Amino acid sequence: MFENLSTALQKTFKNLRGYGKLSEKNVKDALREVRLALLEADVNFKVARDFVKRVQESCMGEDVLNSVTPGQQVVKRVNDELVELFGGAHKEFDLAGKPASVMLMGLHGSGKTTTAGKLANRWKRSGRRVLLVACDIRRPAAVEQLSILAGQVGCDIVKPEPGETVPALGKRAAQLSCEGKYDVVIYDTGGRFQVDDELVHELKEFSAETEPKNTVLVLDAAIGQESVNVAEAFRDAVGLTGLILTKLDGDARGGAALSVHAVTGCPILMTGSGEKMEDLDPFYPDRMASRILGMGDVISFVEKAQGVVDQDEAMKMQEKLMNNQLDLQDFLGQIQQMKKLGPISNLFDMMPGNAMKLDGKQKEAMATASELEMKKFESIIQSMTPHERRHPKEIDRSRRLRIAAGCGRKLADVNQLLKRFEQMGKMSKQVKKMGKRLRHLKKFTTK
Repeated sequence: MFENLSTALQKTFKNLRGYGKLSEKNVKDALREVRLALLEADVNFKVARDFVKRVQESCMGEDVLNSVTPGQQVVKRVNDELVELFGGAHKEFDLAGKPASVMLMGLHGSGKTTTAGKLANRWKRSGRRVLLVACDIRRPAAVEQLSILAGQVGCDIVKPEPGETVPALGKRAAQLSCEGKYDVVIYDTGGRFQVDDELVHELKEFSAETEPKNTVLVLDAAIGQESVNVAEAFRDAVGLTGLILTKLDGDARGGAALSVHAVTGCPILMTGSGEKMEDLDPFYPDRMASRILGMGDVISFVEKAQGVVDQDEAMKMQEKLMNNQLDLQDFLGQIQQMKKLGPISNLFDMMPGNAMKLDGKQKEAMATASELEMKKFESIIQSMTPHERRHPKEIDRSRRLRIAAGCGRKLADVNQLLKRFEQMGKMSKQVKKMGKRLRHLKKFTTK
C-alpha cells in the first residue's frame, strides 16, 4: 500500500535534506516532484493540485526557509497536509443506542459481505452482542456466505424468507434486534455492478424501514479513481456517514485513499488489507501519513499485536525464553501468531528505520520470502511427532528424512529449520546471561 508514492516522496525529501539552506526555487522543484508522485499514485488531479498549492504557501515563510533544518520543516508541512487530506482526526462508528445499526453498501466485488463478517468479529470480541442480516438476495450464494461468516464469528443471523422483499426483511430484522437485546445490528445490503436507479430505490426504501445510524460504503481501493466516482454516486443518491476501503494490500498506488475524502467529504472509518477476520483496522490519518513519509507506525503495530497475542501465553513464552526451555511446539506457536498479524509487507510499512529504506519491490520480495519460509517451517514442524517437537535434539538423520518426506520438503529444509532453532536457543542463553549481569550490576550500584 502506497509503496510507489512512499518511495518517490522519500527520495525527494532525502535530496531536500541535503541543503543547508533552502531557496524558493529548491522548494518549488521539490514540490513539483511531489505533485508528479501524487499523480502517478492515481490521486485526483484537483486534489493533487490543491495539496501542492497549500504546502507551497506554508513553506514560503521565513520560519521554513531560514530554519536550521529547512528540509525537515518542509517534511513536517507535507505531513500536516497529508493528515488533512486523509480527513484530519480519526472517526469512529456511531454505536450509541441499543441496538446500534450499521447499513453496509457497495458494488459487487468490493468485499462488502466479508467486511460485514469482519466487523461482527471485531465487535463481538469487544464484548458486544452482534446480529448479522443477509439482505443481498440477488447475488448467488451471498446469504450462504454470510451464514458461514456468522458461524465462524459465533453471532446470530437473520435470513430472508421466501418471497420477502428487502425492505420487509429490514423491518423484520430491526424488530428482532430490539427484541433480542442486541448491541449492534449489521445489514449486508445488495450490490450491483454499477449504481443504477433500481439499486438506489431499494436502498432508500430499506433505509426508511430500518433508519440506520451508520450508512457506510465499502469501496474497492484497487480500482483507483473509479472508486471515488462510486463514492460520489452513493453519497448523492443515498447519503453516507463513512467509508471502508478494502483490498489496500493489492493497491501499490493508493490514489483512492488519498482522494476519496477530499472529493466526497466522507471520513474513512476502516481499511481492509487481507481476507482473514482480523484484517480490518481503524483508519488513523496521522498514522497513515507517517507511514507514507517513512516514519513508520509503531502505535498501530503494538495495537495489532495486542489484539492477536494472548498475554498469558506471551508471559509463559518469555519465561521459557529466559530459561532456555523453548521447543519446536513453541516455535510453531510463534509462527502461527505471527501469521495472525496480517501480511508481512504491511508490517514493514509500520516499522520506522531500516525497513523503510527499501523500495516497494524490495519490501515485497522480502515479505514474500519471509511468508514462504514461515509456511515451510510450519509444514515441517507439523510433520513431526509430539515427542520430536518437544525433544528436537533427538531428531537424527533418519527422522529428518522421514519428516521431509512427510511434508513434501527437502532434507536441506529440515536442516535449515533445526539450525535456525538452535541459533534461537543460543540467543536465549545470551539473553539469560545478560539478565544476570544486569541484576548483578544493579546490586553493585545500589550498595
